[in-house]
Amino acid sequence: MQLLKNNIVFIIALFIVLFFVVIGILSPERLSSIATYLQDRIIGMFGWGYLLAAFLFIVFNLFLALSRYGKIKLGKDGEKPQYSYFGWFSMLFAAGMGIGMIFWGVAEPMSHYLNPPEYITQESGMAAKFAMKYSFFHWGIQPWAIYITMSLCIAYFSFRRGMPPLISSCFYPLIGEKIYSIPGYLIDALAVFATVFGVVTSLGLGAMQITSGLATVFPFQPSFTATVIIICVVTVLFLISSLSGLDKGIQMLSKTNIMLALALLGFMLVVGPTIYILEIFINTLADYFSSLFNMSLSTNPFRGYEWTHSWTLFYWAWWISWSPFVGLFVASISRGRTIREFVSGALIVPTLLTFLWFSVFGGAAFHVEFAQQANIAQTVSQDVSVGLFRLYEFFPLSIGLSLITVALLGIFFITSADSATFVLSMMTSRGNLSPPAAKKITWGLIISGTSVILLYAGGLEALQKMAITAALPFTVLMLFMCRSLNKGLSYEFRQQSDNPYLVPGRRESSPEGEHEKGEEWA
Repeated sequence: MQLLKNNIVFIIALFIVLFFVVIGILSPERLSSIATYLQDRIIGMFGWGYLLAAFLFIVFNLFLALSRYGKIKLGKDGEKPQYSYFGWFSMLFAAGMGIGMIFWGVAEPMSHYLNPPEYITQESGMAAKFAMKYSFFHWGIQPWAIYITMSLCIAYFSFRRGMPPLISSCFYPLIGEKIYSIPGYLIDALAVFATVFGVVTSLGLGAMQITSGLATVFPFQPSFTATVIIICVVTVLFLISSLSGLDKGIQMLSKTNIMLALALLGFMLVVGPTIYILEIFINTLADYFSSLFNMSLSTNPFRGYEWTHSWTLFYWAWWISWSPFVGLFVASISRGRTIREFVSGALIVPTLLTFLWFSVFGGAAFHVEFAQQANIAQTVSQDVSVGLFRLYEFFPLSIGLSLITVALLGIFFITSADSATFVLSMMTSRGNLSPPAAKKITWGLIISGTSVILLYAGGLEALQKMAITAALPFTVLMLFMCRSLNKGLSYEFRQQSDNPYLVPGRRESSPEGEHEKGEEWA
């Protein structure tokens, strides 16, 4: 009975995942139609809610950082951070944006430039300005505010209150002991569902871009077989990394990632149209911050309605569906930092680096598009995975740049899969920070196998939409998490005991030891 209780989330989540995978194999058209219908209905009816929630998360983050709560540690008093700033930022960046930023760094600005909302002329200067501003918007403060909200709640209740590092633990002030029964199990199973299909989709896209990159260097045509071979090789590598542990595996790969990314960024900035790129960076930064409030709350009901649904609302749902994975991982590497330090570091540094990345690669793409009629936008419209490699053709050492990018993609692939394997194993082991190797291997094989099966069956896009469908209940859950965290922080400040930062209460045994449980959270 105890064995079943310890693995109930694992069993529920595995059943749900396999159920949708089987449908994707046997009837991808039906899965696609169901997923499309659900996504369209949810975004059409509740898209405004995604915009409002994402904006509220920014407000909530800033409130916590600037209030008296900002000095509270995500851990016990006197506890030091486990990782250096460089290691922490590297892992933040790799888990939060990584592979997607490389995939869309050229592709998104070019897509908006070629197909902006109907009130903007295609392939015009205004379209280019709009493209850069909304690329900043889609990859800027809002995504990190979503991730930080989830991470703060998990880190606070886990590392300061001594509860299991699970999403369900964040609801103890609201539902009490029910987090250890069916409501808690369902919350954690929903998190596993969103995590699996979010990661599967991203890894599938990453594998396709690696294949496209290799095809620009070596004489072969991109194919399903080549993509499968790449997925198999990367699977072996990320399983080795996962089994080596968080300290040795993910941290080492993340540091390698950030060094390669900075080297590539620096090369393109120096060799490319440097002044033009810096002008785009400064101008777009001004446009972004001056329009942030308007963009954050505008559903564009009169003009650009369909475009907003297809891009902005889709992205917001996508970031929320990713938040369980990123939130749990980021929480696990942020122990020992204060709330103020965590919010300011995670909100500012990765966002600015992302802005610089889009300015360098998007700006370079616009420069060759205008000056040399490169037709990168048309190339992207046909295959978004080759936009970056098409850009390299207009710069020196293009083969070397392509190989470095493929290596960077591969390491980001390994890091994301490694992180996901760790998080999934932890979520299905009642929050054990040292989950069993068997579960790591199981989830690693499920992630890779699902990617291959769905690429073959054509169901990858449908599963992506299913993950985004899970964003609706998660949006509601995250709003309640904000209420729960605020309640927990308020309770902490009201304590008058010698050590006001511990919640008195009974303890419950668990796979990794004993957890504090609060007696009252009034």
